[in-house]
This record gives sequence, structure tokens and C-alpha cells, in this order.
Amino acid sequence: MNIAQAVKASDREAGLSFNESADGLVTVSIENELASASLALQGGHLIHWQPTHAADPVLWLSKRARFGHGRSIRGGVPICWPWFGPHPTDDRLCPHGFARIMPWHLIDSELQDSGATRLELQLLDTPVAHQQLPHPYELTLTVEVGRTLKMALATTNKGDASLVIGEALHTYFQIGDIDRIHIEGLDGYEYADKTSAFSRHNQQGDIRFSQEYDRVFVNNTVDCTIVDPVLERRIRIAKTGSQSTVIWTPGQIKAEELQDIGPGDDWRHMICVESANALENVVSVGPGETHVLTVEYSTERL
Repeated sequence: MNIAQAVKASDREAGLSFNESADGLVTVSIENELASASLALQGGHLIHWQPTHAADPVLWLSKRARFGHGRSIRGGVPICWPWFGPHPTDDRLCPHGFARIMPWHLIDSELQDSGATRLELQLLDTPVAHQQLPHPYELTLTVEVGRTLKMALATTNKGDASLVIGEALHTYFQIGDIDRIHIEGLDGYEYADKTSAFSRHNQQGDIRFSQEYDRVFVNNTVDCTIVDPVLERRIRIAKTGSQSTVIWTPGQIKAEELQDIGPGDDWRHMICVESANALENVVSVGPGETHVLTVEYSTERL
């Protein structure tokens, strides 16, 4: 990609700048009066967002995150699509789908009247992507960077048969200390515990953490709130088009097993709260139909 030739006047007006690494990976930086952000075109992967009113970034990025062709990035907002977790019938295919490791194209950008910057991206139909999902489709990501962060993942079925998808916006949030936070909003909802052979239980009270935690809360459309007394803020996660919420922290042992997190306490400063459609909540998109998963992230002081 020749960045000088590719940048449009509308991109500059929207506060966008572009950086290309030595091996050709492109990152888009977004700056406006309300916030700053950055997004990797590989994976359509938002890796930073910090509103100007916030003292700390809202998204967490691992100190050992790997940036390379065909690699997922540990942190930010990976896009899990068109399946969540392992492929339902072929475990040789990419876990959490291929969208997070494939190239995306920036098709539009604008500075809105509100002061927020809007970007629209589309997943490129590469031969590798086609091998993993030969069904005709269009996948579009819309990102609005401002005082809040809005994301919309739209799946359009271009084929003649139904398209079944699992998906998630696998968001890593920056927190002060995993032992000190709690999450509100899921009291009473059923979950599958991935650390216990997907055993089913109902949540009792707020969610707190003392070890590895990996649970898929099913059949819910509710907002969640991360309450963080260390960074003195609340992070609210509001969603539509999503029936599942996934919450994950690796714990010390699991973190050390993951090369892109590794030893140390970096893992203690993140929590994943994912807006998803997983397990029995996978979505069937009819021919010619479009399904949209949306989230809005916002912060406020405690």
C-alpha cells in the first residue's frame, strides 16, 4: 500500500493519519477534540481509545502484543467472526474465526457534527477467507470515535441459503487491578463455565475475580458496568443485536502460558467483557438479510 496515494482529503478532514510498518501493516490514528484512537487495518482491529475527559486509556493492549501478518493482536477489540471459539466442525481452522487476522479496507470516513469521527471498513474477500467461508457475504464494521466509542458489525447474507454465524467484539478493558473491580448487570443470568466443562449455573450478585474466569452468559441483552475503584471510574457496555456476554480473565497461570501476555502483572490490568452471539445464541441470517451487532462504551468518574 502506498499511503501517500491512498489517503483521501476526507480522511485528513476526519482527523485520520496513517502509518505503514516495514512489513506493510497499516495503522490508522484518529484524533479529534473528543478522543484519540488507533486501528489496525489487519483485523479491522481497534487497539486504542481514550476520550479526552478520561485520565487513562479505556482499552488494554498487551505489552507483548504481536503485530504481524496473519497474527491476532492481544488487546483492544478483536473481531471474532464468523464463529466464536473453535470452528464447530473443523478445529484446523482459525479459533474465533478469520476476520481478526484478515485485511480490511477503509471505505469511508467523516468528521461528524458532534465532533466524533466515523469510520467504515469492509473485510476483504481474500482466497484464504473464501476457503474458510465459501458462502457469499459482506461484512462491514462502523466505528464512531468520540466521547463514547460506538461499534457496529454488520453481516449481510449475499447467498441463496441461510448463513449461521457466531461472533463477538472481544473487548479488552484497561483496569486498575483485577482483584479490586467488580461487574454489575448480570445477576440472575445463566452462564456456561468454560473452566468447568461448560457446566451451567446462574449468576448470584455482582461478578468478582480471584482466579481464571471464563464464562459465557447466554440469553441476555443487558448492559454491563465495570466498577473500578483504583482508576476511579465506571465503564458501561451497552449492546444491541447480541444475546451473549462473555467475561474472561486468564489468571496468573494461564497468562504465563500465553506468549503474548507472559509473566509479570500486565494481565492484572485487563478484563474482557465481550458482546457476542455464542453457543445457543448463534445467529441465522436469511438470504438478503443483514444482522447488526452494536456496542457503545462510555466512562464516568466514580
